[in-house]
Amino acid sequence: MPQLHVRAESGDVAPIVLLPGDPDRAARIADRFDGGLAATKQFNVYRRMYGYTGTYHGTPVSVQTTGMGTPSLSIVVEELLRLGARRFVRVGTCGGIGRGVKTGDLVIAQSATPLDGSTATYLHGEPYAPTADFGLVRALDAIATARGAAHHVGQVCTVDVFYNPDSDYTTKWRERGILAFEMETSALYYLAARAYAAGADVRAATILTVSDVLSEELKSEDTYLSPADLERSVDTMIEVALEAAIATL
Repeated sequence: MPQLHVRAESGDVAPIVLLPGDPDRAARIADRFDGGLAATKQFNVYRRMYGYTGTYHGTPVSVQTTGMGTPSLSIVVEELLRLGARRFVRVGTCGGIGRGVKTGDLVIAQSATPLDGSTATYLHGEPYAPTADFGLVRALDAIATARGAAHHVGQVCTVDVFYNPDSDYTTKWRERGILAFEMETSALYYLAARAYAAGADVRAATILTVSDVLSEELKSEDTYLSPADLERSVDTMIEVALEAAIATL
């Protein structure tokens, strides 16, 4: 039976799913599957939440758009779990704040501080530390290293407000060891952990491209990557994510 938002049937979605926020990026990822975009099955177009299934080096893999923020991602991941997805890799962008983090670098999220409303709702406000699957993080790190891609492994912070006006926003989270701000990972990690605790072999990780850097001296828009540079970094991120996902199934 199709889900309300991911309008796919059982068997349409592969065990491995990459999760971009952007529907155009979903199509870009699917075009990297064996045979290109034309060889994939598009299983979802509802609300431009594009979803595709194909193979990568012979391994079945899907990509499903999540939209922006944890409310949208949570709906998508809940429905993908019902459709049989078991490996989730979020592929997105982030604002870098950690020491040494530069635009164009990759960030692999070992854990995510949950400053979002969705994770707080799931947890009824109780303290919790959403954490990635170690095997996926290790694979992402190893493949990024082998490719010579500049990357960082550590903690990100999942937020609801993109343009936060607080004067100490960047400083206090950098001092707590946060590498970057993003908007989806904490809910993904919680949902994967909940499914794993219930007995399903579900694992999740996040890899991000640093599209801008936030500091006390510069506004994020002063550090944006050019569209061409951003796409080059995103392409590297996608390749690392695909290789890591199929290596850990």
